[in-house]
Amino acid sequence: MTTDAVSSDDIASLPRTEFAFPGPLRDRLVAAILAGSKTSTTGLVIDYEHAGEPLPSIGGRAVVVDSADRPVAVIEVTSVRVVPLAQVDFAHVVDEGEGDTSIAGWRANHEGFWHSAEMRAALEDPEFTVDDETPVILERFRVIADLRPTD
Repeated sequence: MTTDAVSSDDIASLPRTEFAFPGPLRDRLVAAILAGSKTSTTGLVIDYEHAGEPLPSIGGRAVVVDSADRPVAVIEVTSVRVVPLAQVDFAHVVDEGEGDTSIAGWRANHEGFWHSAEMRAALEDPEFTVDDETPVILERFRVIADLRPTD
């Protein structure tokens, strides 16, 4: 893992980023990020719009938090593409580091998350669903600082 100098002031001023909702899925995703196997993620454009947040941009940095809301890493965005869900490519799927071996399997797992009660509640839309045309953000990133305490 590459680690650039990141001061505590930098860390305090950076936005926090959460992968999934707190719990087992977030714990697995954060572990994959820290292990270096997760270097991409997929988000819904509508999720950013609903939250009033700007889409990620190249060079943007954020603090990754775990399920206990503890900062564990700083990531830097290296690539951003917005595409219809049907255009997600296999390289992106593999780089998500979640063990999916096909685009169909990846999509089924992501649709399960996006159609979950938690996600529908976050979007304030109990009927929310995705389809081939749903715009998604394909984001690549690198860890620039591991914030876990060293023993």
